[in-house]
Formats: sequence, structure tokens, C-alpha cells
Amino acid sequence: MPPDSKGLPDDFSDNFDKTPKSVSVIKPQSPRVLGPISMVDAFSGDDETESNKMLVGTILSIAKETQVGVSVKDVKDEIFSEKGALGSCKSEGFESLGTEKVDESLSGKRKLVKGVVKNEYLDGLVKIEKSDQWLESLDLKPENVARLLPGRIMVVKFFPCSSVRMIAAGNKFGNIAFWNVDSNNEKEDGIYLYRPHTGPISGILIHQHSMSKIYSSCYDGFIRLMDAEKEVFDLVHSCDDTIFSLSQQPNNSETLYFAEGRGGLKVWDIRTGKSSKNWMLHEDRINTINFNSQNPNIMATSSTDGTACIWDLRSMSAHKLKTLKTVSHSRAVHSAYFSPSGSSLATTSLDNKVGIISGVNFEDACMIYHDNWTGRWLSSFRGIWGWDDSYIFIGNMKRGVDVISPSQKRSVMTLQSPEMSAIPCRFDAHPYEIGMLAGATSGGQVYLWTPC
Repeated sequence: MPPDSKGLPDDFSDNFDKTPKSVSVIKPQSPRVLGPISMVDAFSGDDETESNKMLVGTILSIAKETQVGVSVKDVKDEIFSEKGALGSCKSEGFESLGTEKVDESLSGKRKLVKGVVKNEYLDGLVKIEKSDQWLESLDLKPENVARLLPGRIMVVKFFPCSSVRMIAAGNKFGNIAFWNVDSNNEKEDGIYLYRPHTGPISGILIHQHSMSKIYSSCYDGFIRLMDAEKEVFDLVHSCDDTIFSLSQQPNNSETLYFAEGRGGLKVWDIRTGKSSKNWMLHEDRINTINFNSQNPNIMATSSTDGTACIWDLRSMSAHKLKTLKTVSHSRAVHSAYFSPSGSSLATTSLDNKVGIISGVNFEDACMIYHDNWTGRWLSSFRGIWGWDDSYIFIGNMKRGVDVISPSQKRSVMTLQSPEMSAIPCRFDAHPYEIGMLAGATSGGQVYLWTPC
């Protein structure tokens, strides 16, 4: 059975052939290997040598291509010039919804009908609002649904390229899967499953300028480098503490930033293979590390201690750790991400709030209600920005994707589809394809939304 709205227990097993695309059963768990692991040895499935060669060939071909002069703004202007600019939603009344009927039993709640949102206000009047045309065009096709991994997906990432649609995802068992969405090989479904780690994957890094070298971190205290040229998962760093998150500055592929233990953040120089800085930034684990795209010296961290903090790396030292801004929630903060323009920060917390922090000095804060209580069996929700500062995408407990407008300070629509059989918890927006959104579930599925 596909995963239901209540999520799946950790020991869930299923027949993967029942999904449109599926993965092979994973190999038995192996002990931690304090050294490199060949990609062939880490591969899970039949005909590992041939399948591994296909993936390596695809990644190396992607890595050779350069992304010159390509930006989200350029693509946005080209694709949506006829559909209207990305911006705030405009209210528009409708006298009729055609043949579609609104579920009147949903009192006080919203119902999505063909991209239209129903809102029932406190005065009892029902108003129908229409969202941006490009947003309404997002669709989930059956061929864009695949089960990549067994168990809960912790991380999902697009390859930052426009030539091939490729997704990487990591689960709680230490597996990393790659999905070539554009694969047209009759013998292959485009899904390649590996097991380089022994615990939950906490981060996957695919840097735009070095796509043949993919970093992954794990709760087992390991950071590995998948080098497609050498066909190996090399060991970069190991420790006895849990590594909860992993990140890189957008303009620097030679340095890793990762959260280690309870509140620690370590800066790792890849060239020397040593730690250059080690800070204690929070009182509890750091869940996300994110950098401002317009000023990579500005960093945001979210923590289980109930805070999200903005830091200036230029003014940080071992004896001086002062935040530029501290955002407080009443429960754990599971994510803090800068908007594409770098002018806003979005936080997601277990206190059922999505925070929007903006202003020249991030002095303005707004808290928007959203049910973020996922319970024991699901990965925590983490709201992400889309392709500009207009919308935030976050999962909901009714197998949908809520779209939050920071300017309107509320959810303006919900993406729903009969193809979505489980709750999407983790997301990534394609950096070069406007409207291409990947959502991952705790049942190992990935949903790929695309414009019609």
C-alpha cells in the first residue's frame, strides 16, 4: 500500500513494484567503514556495474556543461512574460465555478478547486480568490511520481543544471538515491540507489561549479564525497558526534559548514582537510545552515533551542559570537532560509508558525500560523522559498502543498493532486526551471510538480 496520511512506521516494508517507478530492496546494514567505499560496492540493486556506469556517465556529462549567463530572473522573464509576472495575488470574484462543486462541509477551511482557493471569513461570507496564472498551472503528472528510497526521506535536492532533470535524495537508513527524470532507457527507470552511510542523511551538497563531486553528511558522524570521476564515496570527516546539517557558500566550493553535536558549527577547509573554525552557536542542535545569496558572508542558522539566528562571518571569532538578529519561537525551529533576493528570512517552527523576517536590518518580523505538527512518523516541515520572494512552499497534513504569501501574511492556495498519496515534508525548487518543485515524503516517494 502507498503511504497514507498518517505516515509510515520505521519498520514499514512494501512491494515497490506497485508504484510508477521503484527502487530495489536495500542491502543489509553494514558497519561504519572508516575509509573510502567504491560506488559499485555501495550500489543497491541488480547489475550494479552497468547501472553505476550509466549514472556516472550522466553526472560527468552534466558536470562538463557550464551554466553561463543563466539565472532564475532570465528564465522567469522568458517563460512567464505571457502569463504575468510573479507577484502578489490579486483578488477576483467569480459568480460560478462551472461544473466543479465546492465542498460545503469544510466550514472555516479552504478547499482547492482547479487552482482556485476557497476562503471562509469570520463574517460568514465566502470569497473566491484567484492566484497567479503560473502558480495555478503547476501540475503533478503520473510519470513525475517515483519511489526513490525505502523509508523516510530527510533531504531532497535538484542538480543545479538546465540540461537534465536530476534529483538526489537521502533517507533515514543511510541511502542516497539519484533520479534521472529524463531517462529514456528501456531497461532502466532512471533511479540509482546507494548506501554510503549507516544512519539518517542530514545533508546533500551539489555545488553548481563542481557537480561531479557530491558531499553528504549523516547522523553517524561521517561526511563523504561522492567523486563521480573516481567512482568512490571518499571519507572527508568523521567524528563521534552527530552531524545534523551541511552547507556551503554559493561562491565557495572549497569550504564546508556543518553542525556537529549540540549547537556546534564547524568550518572545514577541503583543500587542507582540516577544521579552520569551530563555534558553539546554539544551546541545542543546529537543524539548518543557510547563506544569503546576495552576501555569502551573512549566514542563518535554525536550532532546536527555539531560535533562528543571523550571523556575519566577517565579525565572528572564537571570542566574539554576536548575532545580527535572533528570532525566537516557543518550540524547536526546524529551518531558516533566506529568500532569493536575500532581503527576507523564512523560519519554520514546531510552535505552528512560519516566521517572515525582513527589512533593511531584518528588523521586521511577522508570524504566520501554519500547522507544523507532523508527529513521530513524518519528517518535520521546512518551508522553502520559490523562485523569487513572492511565495513560500510548505507541506500540510492533508497531502497537499500550502503556498504562503509573505506580503499577504497567509496561505493563498494549496497544491493538491490525486497522484499524491502521502504527505510531502521536504522540498526543493529547481534553480533554473521556474515552477519545477520537488516534494519528498516519509514513505520514500518524490513528487515533481511542473508547469502545464
